[in-house]
Amino acid sequence: MKFRLVPVVLILIVVAVTVRLGFWQRDRAHQKEALQAHIMQFEHAPAQTITAAPVALKDIEFHRVRALGSFVPEKVVYLDNRPYNDQPGFYVVMPFKLHDGGYVLVNRGWLPRNMNDRTEIKPFVTPKGEIEIEGIARADASKAYELGQGGSAAHQQIRQNLDVNAYATETGLTLQPFVIQQLSDDGDTLVRDWPVPATGVETNYGYMFQWWGMAAAAIGFGLYAARRAAKKEHAPSA
Repeated sequence: MKFRLVPVVLILIVVAVTVRLGFWQRDRAHQKEALQAHIMQFEHAPAQTITAAPVALKDIEFHRVRALGSFVPEKVVYLDNRPYNDQPGFYVVMPFKLHDGGYVLVNRGWLPRNMNDRTEIKPFVTPKGEIEIEGIARADASKAYELGQGGSAAHQQIRQNLDVNAYATETGLTLQPFVIQQLSDDGDTLVRDWPVPATGVETNYGYMFQWWGMAAAAIGFGLYAARRAAKKEHAPSA
């Protein structure tokens, strides 16, 4: 049985690409599973104390941390469109002045929105004086989809997202490059039922099987086409 070179090469290319993409999705799933294991390990480890000494994000993200200092309520930012149990609301993000100098942003928790006036913030308590808080170090205070650019913290308390570096520039505060997702209760009435970080492992495995299914389909199509060509080649002429 003779094979035509061009169709065979095309099928082999399709098989090679789809198989490779399947392995890539598998590797991504394994990386995310390893990250999830690290997150669980870090969250249950003893809390690290945060001071004014700079800490790189890569060395602290997802770790349990504690900090001693006081909140700076006049520089609060409310992150909009953060629903909880299908109810619209805000995340309350506030700088925390560390007792030995420097600042760190704290995502204090969730606050329901006033349904009649989104700009009217429901009252909540901010502890006065020096306190100790505990939480999880995160790269940001959560991100939501937005069109255009968010407002300036100096002029707009309610916004969609908050970039740590941009906020440091706006306010002039010397900030740690991460946000503490607060876990400790300080009697402020805010909700701290934080969502579990999504890794999307199931999606990667789904794509993996899809790519490998396409590779199997390409092989099956090639064999079918080759068989039909062989039958035509050996069919008796009229």
